[in-house]
Amino acid sequence: MIQLGGHSALHPAGPQAARIHDFWQFLWIVAAVVFAAVVAALLYAAFRRRGTDLDPPAAHRSAVRAVAAATVGSLVVLFVFLLLNFRAGQALTMPPDGAVHVKVRGHQWWWEVVYPAATPSDQVTTANELHVPAGRPVVVELTSADVIHSFWPPSLVGKRDLIPGDVATIWFQADTPGVYRGQCAEFCGHQHAKMGFLVIAEPPADFEGWLRRQRNSSATPADSVAARGQEVFLATQCALCHTIRPTPAGSRVGPDLTHLAGRRTIAAGSLPNDPASLARWIADPQGVKPGAFMPATPLEQADLDALVAYLGTLE
Repeated sequence: MIQLGGHSALHPAGPQAARIHDFWQFLWIVAAVVFAAVVAALLYAAFRRRGTDLDPPAAHRSAVRAVAAATVGSLVVLFVFLLLNFRAGQALTMPPDGAVHVKVRGHQWWWEVVYPAATPSDQVTTANELHVPAGRPVVVELTSADVIHSFWPPSLVGKRDLIPGDVATIWFQADTPGVYRGQCAEFCGHQHAKMGFLVIAEPPADFEGWLRRQRNSSATPADSVAARGQEVFLATQCALCHTIRPTPAGSRVGPDLTHLAGRRTIAAGSLPNDPASLARWIADPQGVKPGAFMPATPLEQADLDALVAYLGTLE
């Protein structure tokens, strides 16, 4: 069973995060040693007995030697930091062969996730969740649709900014199956704090199965309530912003909803993906994420229930 993973850079779950964590540990240990040495020197200077003071020339020579030793020591420490930082950066930017490639595009305030394929019809588009095979490197191509965002799953890798007009690349690997929380780490507007995502690391066979299912179109509604919900979806503003294959709804303004019911959350991690939360989000998105670009959809209760029932079939 896949368990919820960490949301902390102090609990690494992959080689990238582990390298960052180890570098951080070395930095703070060295900083603590330097701090202790400086405090000890200050205390020694403040409390040493004046009767043991050296004559002025000797005191001057002693001070010069102490300053020179401290300067050399500082240079050595900084050089070691520079060398380790270079090695860590090199490892973070050079993915191994055989990686899975994913494209992530940041929007205010959600994440568009695309799995490219040689055949356009095999391309998979989803939102706010990255499914990846555990134990295999994943290269993520990052772009922004509007403002600067920052992609950060702290248990897996460090931050990388998404800048409009630019393409950035980052790679990571989840060592074990799990669900790892991610977050936009760059203030990107009113609902920056509610722009989360999940990295779902699965055994390779499960990942391939998920990818195959995502290539399928949505099923035809099997009952009258869901069929009514599909009619409501296509007749309202929902169809102007979202895609559900193979219906006429094909807009790319908002997330692709073809397999909405298979996702763990809605509204970029703001709400669990259950009928009550979905109804709340449709009826009053501003009550959940003030400033979000999704407008409210006023519906009669029967139509709202039918729409939620239809969306619940999109697995």
